[in-house]
Amino acid sequence: MPKKRKTSRKRKTQPKKKKSTSLFKKWMLQLSIILGCIFLSYCVLLDFQIRKEFDGKRWSVPARVYAQPLELYAGRRYEQRKVIDKLIKAAYQNVSILTGAGQFRVKGAALEVYTREFHYWDGIEAAKKLKIRFSGQQISSITEMISGQNISIIRLTPTLIGKVFPLHDEDRVLITYKEIPETLIEALIAVEDKHYFEHIGLDPFGILRSIYVNVIRGKVTQGGSTLTQQLIKNMFLSHERTYSRKINEMLMALMLEYHYTKENILSAYVNEIYLGQNGQRSIHGFGTAAEFYFSKPLDELNNAEIALLVGMVKGASYYNPRKQAERALKRRNLVLNLLHEQDFISEAELKHATSKSLGVSAKPRWTSAKYPAYIDLVRRHLKREYRIDDLRNEGLHIHTTLDVDKQEISQNSVAHSLSKLEKGKGFNWGALQAALVIVEQHSGEVLALVGDRNKDKNAFNRALDAKRPIGSLIKPAIYMAALNRPDKYNVLSSLDDSHLVLQQKNGKRWEPDNYDKRTHGNVPLVRSIAKSYNLSTVRLGMALGLENVIQTLKNLGVTSSIPRLPSVLLGALNLSPYEVTQMYQTIASGGLQIPLRTIRSVLDSNGQPLKRYNLAVREYIKPETAFLTQYLLTEVVLNGTARRLTRELPSLMPLAGKTGTTNALRDSWFAGFGDRILSVVWVGRDNNQTAKLTGSTGAMQIWVDMMKKIKPEPLLLIEPEEIEWRDYPDMSNPKSSCAQAKSYPFIKKYAPGSIACF
Repeated sequence: MPKKRKTSRKRKTQPKKKKSTSLFKKWMLQLSIILGCIFLSYCVLLDFQIRKEFDGKRWSVPARVYAQPLELYAGRRYEQRKVIDKLIKAAYQNVSILTGAGQFRVKGAALEVYTREFHYWDGIEAAKKLKIRFSGQQISSITEMISGQNISIIRLTPTLIGKVFPLHDEDRVLITYKEIPETLIEALIAVEDKHYFEHIGLDPFGILRSIYVNVIRGKVTQGGSTLTQQLIKNMFLSHERTYSRKINEMLMALMLEYHYTKENILSAYVNEIYLGQNGQRSIHGFGTAAEFYFSKPLDELNNAEIALLVGMVKGASYYNPRKQAERALKRRNLVLNLLHEQDFISEAELKHATSKSLGVSAKPRWTSAKYPAYIDLVRRHLKREYRIDDLRNEGLHIHTTLDVDKQEISQNSVAHSLSKLEKGKGFNWGALQAALVIVEQHSGEVLALVGDRNKDKNAFNRALDAKRPIGSLIKPAIYMAALNRPDKYNVLSSLDDSHLVLQQKNGKRWEPDNYDKRTHGNVPLVRSIAKSYNLSTVRLGMALGLENVIQTLKNLGVTSSIPRLPSVLLGALNLSPYEVTQMYQTIASGGLQIPLRTIRSVLDSNGQPLKRYNLAVREYIKPETAFLTQYLLTEVVLNGTARRLTRELPSLMPLAGKTGTTNALRDSWFAGFGDRILSVVWVGRDNNQTAKLTGSTGAMQIWVDMMKKIKPEPLLLIEPEEIEWRDYPDMSNPKSSCAQAKSYPFIKKYAPGSIACF
């Protein structure tokens, strides 16, 4: 009986084991299904995110700011050495044979140049092979070398003077797949991913190799990454070394390869890869790196230069050619050897490339700080002339009015002249500061701007933001207000330059004085402004009425608040050099107030111009009044406080100008113009202490130094129909004899019959 009970027990327990095994398998199946669904859902979500991100990828590309292109034509005075210097600064290569864009060679008095293609505001200008012939200091002819045709005018690629960066401070030059040099593709394959065009996003052998190394070392140190995986890591993932991130990377690489072509992926890689640091800004992509390290476009790099950049992919900081030259050289040569081993370059090409130095420029030929004060003004004008929403487009090309030659001349003149002035006045170096603006008065284009004696600084842009008393620079506005009433005033009207006391509303007495502390009795209006007499000017201003003078200042373009006090008649009005330039532009242009501008055009990333919101040009001053004022300012140069110009710049006469000096010699000003160039200069001290300089001994010295190099055209005094010239006794200079006759301009209707000499 016991045996039966025992057998009975066994029979009862057998079904339980089968049941538990069945339940376990069921649970495992369900769990597998759930996990599979989760994994599938995760993959679907991941795939959606990848496609959304990749399809909608818009790299934040900084706006590129260009100066004026250098225009060359037969007959222009421009020396051969200056053109060569321009080409070198633009990273053109001096070669023995022209083989590609960005090259030149010198042949005696001729210069052969292979220009670069460039997208101007008026269309794309193709690359050309040109021969420029020189005769002495001017261009005699320009010929297209292939066709032999004479070219009337050429434009050399404009200088990149800076970039306006997006908020996250990345720098990038976008390159399409067609623009990627063949050598770059070959080098990336040779070094980073030998089977790129065969695999589906993953390299099995590379993965096995990295797993083996990671197991041996006990941590994740190698990734076995393909170019696709590297792109995934840069675009979507962090750089932490974990197995979970690696699995994500592999999954995403497979998905990316499934949806996109090899060309799409490689193009994205070329634009995304990190290749260095410029201060706080990241250098992304080979296009940007070519500019940053070699100062030229990617398509102009040779084998050695491309190999250097490809070598940096492994570690941009570790192989930084500017800081780790020896290490970078070894890495470059390793890349070149790999190119040779895989038959991408020949033995001869290998020897030639490895014999080259790194060839890295000392610094980029562009920086956002190259002309920081001017770039500051460009930013302000962008906001003034374009809508903010339009400016948020990425990759804008901003073509400006900057004349690099004049900018360099003005900066050098400021640095040189201030050092001389400080030495002469016993100041320590750096005691004096300066600001200046140069414009083309008929167009309002700002050609150059200096906001600090140190050209690389712009912590405080004095040209735009330093509002200082303008002193006697205000006087032309007062005399203009008088000449606008031709029935009462003309250039020979008698003014009273006697002692004056004014009782002000606050009860205080104001007793202005002349700079020479003397009175001069009755003086003709032309002599009063030429000698910058204060007493006669104040009396004239009071006779006209402050409101008339203030309105004239507004008509000239002054927008700052103007004090309604008699002292404003002697320049107790704080304006920046930029505002003063706008004021004198209206005079120099013949009465047309043209808002000063720095922007010629803005193109979007497709080369299409953005809509511009044009600023109005208005005639606030009658042409005849502006002409008479211009004439008076030529008398300031010929017989007045700026007469030193006739000695320093005799071949450029006539020129027009006005000096300005403020109380205690704190501010020194000069505004002057020829036919197409107007410039205003300020010199002073930031602490508002005396500069020990008048307008003629300070600011005018910088102006003269500049104009000796710029050589402006003499002022053409072309009178309006309402003006006629008549001979009267010469009264412009107190030393003149009344027996001498001189022609003076008048408005015909109000020309006097005779005038007594005084």
